[in-house]
Amino acid sequence: MYFQSEKILNVEFYDLDPMNVVWHGNYVKYIEAARSDLFNKLGYSYVNMHSDGIAFPIATMEMKYIKPCRFNQELKVVSTLEEIEPCLIIKYTIYDNKTGEKLFKAKTMQICVDINTMQSIYDPPEKLKKKLSCCKV
Repeated sequence: MYFQSEKILNVEFYDLDPMNVVWHGNYVKYIEAARSDLFNKLGYSYVNMHSDGIAFPIATMEMKYIKPCRFNQELKVVSTLEEIEPCLIIKYTIYDNKTGEKLFKAKTMQICVDINTMQSIYDPPEKLKKKLSCCKV
């Protein structure tokens, strides 16, 4: 594990489906918010990536729905950056922030690409490696 962060989210009314639970597609939005927060806390945001001429598009995503999230529920999303080479592997777990009950888990794999050529880059950017040099557990 390289780095971990937690983000608190609140389930909004507009996230619900006709069964009054969070629509399955909104979990992608929750983990995206957590991933952005992870990189911001690390000090290597999407803006930094873009300035470096790179992006990390999602190549694969695995999701497991354990228990539905409901309106006004406070969620804690734990994001863990597991690997950086040759791709980013990030694991996510969503918990009820009050009870600690596990509700959802996911994993993404992201490939580093040059934003000008759209070619894959198999070595993580030096700035990212430097940010993580003191963090690996």
